[in-house]
Amino acid sequence: MINAINEIAIIENEAFEFVRQFYEETGRPSNEMQSRLAAVEASLRETGTYSHTVDELAFGARVAWRNNARCIGRLFWESLEVIDCRSVRTEDRIAEALFNHIAFATNEGRIRPTITVFAPDSAEDEEGMIRIWNHQLVRYAGYRTAEGEILGDPASVDFTEQCLRLGWEGKGTKYDVLPLVIQIGNRQPRLYELPSHLVKEVSLVHPDNSAFDELGLRWYAVPILSDMALEIGGLRYTAAPFNGWYMGTEIGARNLSDVNRYDELPRVADAFGFDRSTNASLWKDRSLVELNAAVIHSFKANGVSIVDHHTAAEQFMRFAKREQDNGREVNARWSWLIPPMSPAATPVWHQENLREGRVRPDFVAQQRPY
Repeated sequence: MINAINEIAIIENEAFEFVRQFYEETGRPSNEMQSRLAAVEASLRETGTYSHTVDELAFGARVAWRNNARCIGRLFWESLEVIDCRSVRTEDRIAEALFNHIAFATNEGRIRPTITVFAPDSAEDEEGMIRIWNHQLVRYAGYRTAEGEILGDPASVDFTEQCLRLGWEGKGTKYDVLPLVIQIGNRQPRLYELPSHLVKEVSLVHPDNSAFDELGLRWYAVPILSDMALEIGGLRYTAAPFNGWYMGTEIGARNLSDVNRYDELPRVADAFGFDRSTNASLWKDRSLVELNAAVIHSFKANGVSIVDHHTAAEQFMRFAKREQDNGREVNARWSWLIPPMSPAATPVWHQENLREGRVRPDFVAQQRPY
């Protein structure tokens, strides 16, 4: 009983703080704020929870993006499209909403920052908690081979094995698109194959080297994170997939280059004839540059939104300046904001005063459901 009372008190404090922030930042009348605070308090005392209005939800989701310490692309936080799916409570309808999110966000390549928010976690309805098992709505599978190697994306091996246990049958290629896995409460998770027409992919070619094109590299157009929780005013939305667009180095300097991911730098080096017999040849660095050039060239040639890391860093500095002008401290984790290629050539490298703290609203990690 004491724990329940304490929990309600915590939710109440965060709820009041959020409501005040909402009314102050949006310039709504103070008398309306007092009325809303009274309504929230009454709901909390009666039910132990409360519901956000449509406007509060949209504001909270956008501010969560603004607050997120790991994102370099926050200059555009006010443009986030917020899709309210809190009334959607069956697996089939959740899957349909996720399909709609992918189509809307992809927008034939002109990517729209989007979030789809499902019902929040509730102590009164523990059996109804919604979880999306996928790390991203679109991602490639990873298979362990009989030889002990990995085909596809090593970061997806554990999840791929879960999908196989649930009855999914992949094609066994390097770029198999994984299905969606949706679970409500303790019910059996359900698989949903992504319709192929929804998944826009980009085949990577180099503007100056046809040998690179023969490597057959590719990546999907939209990164839609789907395993983080959205916390707003004491409420926790356990299913709230969201996306921006890619910064080129996320693909070219991490996903396709990391030795524990696709590890393609040796093949890229060979396509360019770089000397891999010695580190002093800087073959890894030269391969990184060429691979990242191919990523940006290919996305732009296919009409898919993407940003290079130098432009993204400049945009972050503009965002930070705007926040300071509005009297808000920038919540930031420096190690995540510096790009993984040529970080010292970007202005973010020199921002030693950046600090990360606990702020809400925000997107937060949550324990894997499998």
